[in-house]
Amino acid sequence: MIPRRFLILALAPLLLATAASAQRPEHPVDKLANHAESVYTRARVTSNFEEGGRFYVRLKLLPRSKIPFTTMTYRVRDRDLVRQFSPGATVEFLAERFDGENTVTRMRSAADCNKFQKC
Repeated sequence: MIPRRFLILALAPLLLATAASAQRPEHPVDKLANHAESVYTRARVTSNFEEGGRFYVRLKLLPRSKIPFTTMTYRVRDRDLVRQFSPGATVEFLAERFDGENTVTRMRSAADCNKFQKC
């Protein structure tokens, strides 16, 4: 038979670890995800149009955006985001997935990119 003293000494670290993990604060990676900085994608406005009661904007993505398609169509929930930009304007935008469509959530003006220079 195993003495009680030995069992208590063997199980003590396990019990302490379980109690510590139950009281553990939020994981550092979770904190970083909550405070992550938004990354804007640069593009040039090609056109905007309305189809089926929904408003869309076509954006030609700049080569450094790391997205394989050069021109993409995005849904716009708030027309005021796009109204101030005419075709040919350079913009930075954020997009999210809503109702199965890529949707522009934020858009702002950006400086033109010159070839062979960092933008």
